Amino acid sequence: MDRKRILLIVSYDGTDYHGWQMQENENTIEGKLNEALTKLTGEHIEVIGASRTDAGVHGMCNLAVFDSQMNMEPEKYAYALNSMLPGDIVVRRSLQVKDDFHPRKIKTKKTYRYRIDNETFPDPLKKRYSWHVSYILDIDLMRQGASYMLGSHDFSSFCAAGSTALSHVRSIDKIEISKHDNEIYIDVTGGGFLYNMVRIIAGTLMDVGRGKIEPEQIKDIIEAKDRTKAGPTAPPEGLTLLNIDWER
Repeated sequence: MDRKRILLIVSYDGTDYHGWQMQENENTIEGKLNEALTKLTGEHIEVIGASRTDAGVHGMCNLAVFDSQMNMEPEKYAYALNSMLPGDIVVRRSLQVKDDFHPRKIKTKKTYRYRIDNETFPDPLKKRYSWHVSYILDIDLMRQGASYMLGSHDFSSFCAAGSTALSHVRSIDKIEISKHDNEIYIDVTGGGFLYNMVRIIAGTLMDVGRGKIEPEQIKDIIEAKDRTKAGPTAPPEGLTLLNIDWER
């Protein structure tokens, strides 16, 4: 029987998980997918994911592929898996792709959203999906600071220790900062990101918004290539992988 390569588009609440990537003795999104697929197909399945989101980070549309000989229509995998997965992981769609499709080797554009609960007291209904800060943030200043991050740069100042990346050069296509009632969204789009990069960008732009860093200082922070020059790493609960566009 011929093997098929199946692509899953996966949403998840990352609060109770130690990130996407499979880790021994840890609760992970990838681990739950592997477990369900192995049980469903009777084969040993290990998915390959597009984005290895960190512990506590959420995803709306992460990509994962696997190969199987199971005689099932590709679109039916989503229905079968959702009956087996915990409620905080949902396969939004399943489809067959080419045998050489690899989610980390294709050209993609990823958009992450960092959500800030910006009011005097925290909203308990937003606690799992945003970072509460009570101080006033100047959106215009944050936008000015973000403009210096656009384009291709060495983002060493925005990379956490422990990164295994051979190069810290990354390209940011767009940063949009918007306010919705008491929430502020920082949406960052690019081809790929370093370890904790988006969370450090969010923390740094928040320091700009509260007046601790001048917008034009962002250029100096980038040129320094020194993590200690940038702002704090915003906590994981505010970050969501919002969208992945890929070549089809």
